[in-house]
Amino acid sequence: MIPCLKKKMLFNPSNFKKNYNKNINNPGLKKSLFRSRKIVDSRKIAIKSVSDFELLRNYSSEIKNNSISNLYELLINWEKNAKKNGTIVHWAENYEDVNKIIYKIAKKNKVKNVIKSKSMLTEESGLNNYLKKKKIKVTETDLGEYIIQNSNEPPSHIIAPAIHKSKEEVSELFSRIHKQKITNNIEELTQQARENIRPHFFNADMGITGANFLISDSGSTVIVTNEGNGRMTNTLPKVHVAVTSIEKCISNFEELSLMLRVLTRSATSQNISNYISITTGKKKQKELDGPKEFHVILMDVGRTKILESDTWEILKCIRCGACMNHCPVYHTIGGHPYGWVYPGPMGAILNSSLLGNKIAGDLPYASTLCNQCGVVCPVKIPLPELMVKLRNKKFKSMNIFKFEKIILTFWSFISKNPSIFNFFVSITRKILKLQANKKNYTPSIFGLKFGWFIKRFLPKPK
Repeated sequence: MIPCLKKKMLFNPSNFKKNYNKNINNPGLKKSLFRSRKIVDSRKIAIKSVSDFELLRNYSSEIKNNSISNLYELLINWEKNAKKNGTIVHWAENYEDVNKIIYKIAKKNKVKNVIKSKSMLTEESGLNNYLKKKKIKVTETDLGEYIIQNSNEPPSHIIAPAIHKSKEEVSELFSRIHKQKITNNIEELTQQARENIRPHFFNADMGITGANFLISDSGSTVIVTNEGNGRMTNTLPKVHVAVTSIEKCISNFEELSLMLRVLTRSATSQNISNYISITTGKKKQKELDGPKEFHVILMDVGRTKILESDTWEILKCIRCGACMNHCPVYHTIGGHPYGWVYPGPMGAILNSSLLGNKIAGDLPYASTLCNQCGVVCPVKIPLPELMVKLRNKKFKSMNIFKFEKIILTFWSFISKNPSIFNFFVSITRKILKLQANKKNYTPSIFGLKFGWFIKRFLPKPK
């Protein structure tokens, strides 16, 4: 079983329908998610700062296509160069391998306290709970991750993990865990977090980060952050462990400079993020900071399987979050109903591809196929097309009732014959007119009040 999934937990992709119905009627969640629409407006301004953003998207897409096509060679070259610089490289086939490798490193170095910068891959492996059982204290140092760790919740967004929280909820949480008075002043709340997190940086025996990119030519890892916690996590502790997946590898720094231009504009609407941290091996003799030991764990965990499938393009994803920022479904239900690490359109595809139809097969249906996600994706992943492919796989694996087959065959016949289709539409229009209420919309379609029809309110036809 996947480490962070338990059958009885609501946080499970197989409970998607149950969870999204719960969130649809949550007004507080809608209010919190609405604030994130500012990112959408800011992105429009950010992309205008380059002369041709679409050209950058084309280049970025091509870089990722080439990287994935030559992934084996790039990874072998990266490993060779990383080892030259004193990096200790580990390869992990599954989540158990990831957690055991980290624990082995911790045990060897007598680690008692771990600090972490944001790492979605350790969310996949359930690392925090694993280390907690081994009596090792883990502190998340990213502000959003710190909030959800202390709320005992999973992230609801890959860039802004606590986006579903209101400042009032954060204030109540901080008052409880920091033993300070309640305040709704954002600057005071962030100062509280700073004062409580900072001692952990100086007491930590090990720092754990992710990696946005691996640079094959130099054997480097790269993390992109807006908080100083990432830089402090990979330089202050004596041991630094970077956990990343195999598809993050690109050729050189020239490609990195281009990828950063689309990543930061798409993720946080910035021309450049506050911190770009590049780690090339352990601390050298004359260097002032850095770890005495630097480990990189390269995770496969289903990536090779995806690479060989017809949804391989999801491996181009650079984790900017733009697809979920623009997705009307995500903005209605939030991230938690998706039931695993990755929400939104990219999550619907990646979760389903990694976990399979039986567990996450409903997620690709969490889309209107409006293609807002595909239009904004900085590496031009055809997200709606991939969701349709996964829907087809799910459909083929289902036991369709005879009645449903008749309905679908009838609808297929109508759709392929324009004259019959127009006649059917005219009849439907008349029925919907009769059904319309005083507010001039139909509360249900043909009186159906189950499944897809529950939340579809159509305006009265003219």
